[in-house]
Amino acid sequence: MYYGRQAGWIEVISGVMFSGKSEELIRRVRRAIIARQRVQVFKSHLDARYAGLYSVSSHDGAELEAIPIDGANEILRHLEADIAMVAIDEVQFLDEGVIEVVTDLAHRGIRVAVAGTDTDFRGEPFGTMGHLMAIAEQVTKLQAICVRCGDLACRNQRLIDGRPARYDSPTIMVGGQETYEARCRHCHEVPREDEDQTALL
Repeated sequence: MYYGRQAGWIEVISGVMFSGKSEELIRRVRRAIIARQRVQVFKSHLDARYAGLYSVSSHDGAELEAIPIDGANEILRHLEADIAMVAIDEVQFLDEGVIEVVTDLAHRGIRVAVAGTDTDFRGEPFGTMGHLMAIAEQVTKLQAICVRCGDLACRNQRLIDGRPARYDSPTIMVGGQETYEARCRHCHEVPREDEDQTALL
């Protein structure tokens, strides 16, 4: 994909957990840095796994320094001069203002790359990810491998004490391999209260 020097655009890296989203974001940032472009990296303050609050890290240990933020407007407050690329990890945790912020950055001529989980543990759209995918010039959707059957995984299986989390569990619960598995749609389980009652009959 080629854009003129003054053009800005939005690219979204989406997919389930363990599909390599952060790894791909890190790869794109490093390529920009090698090209001597000025880059700023942001992440939701909710994600302090692996390398900690001030880094974007992948499950395989790759990492970049990042600015933790509570809300989308903080990106504009921290934005430095002559930035060519802004990268945002775990974008699904940010508020709806992120849509306006990334659009504004792209209009300023900045390349904006965001990575996030497109569906929550229920298999439903997560936060603003659907909207961001719709307005982006480029969307890359990654898959993992289902831990149950080996098919392409498109769902995040949340586990609580080793059992599938119920549908009415909180939407946001940050965790890693101890809490989540990548599963295909057929192996994904989200029990509902009415199913629990039926099982007791």
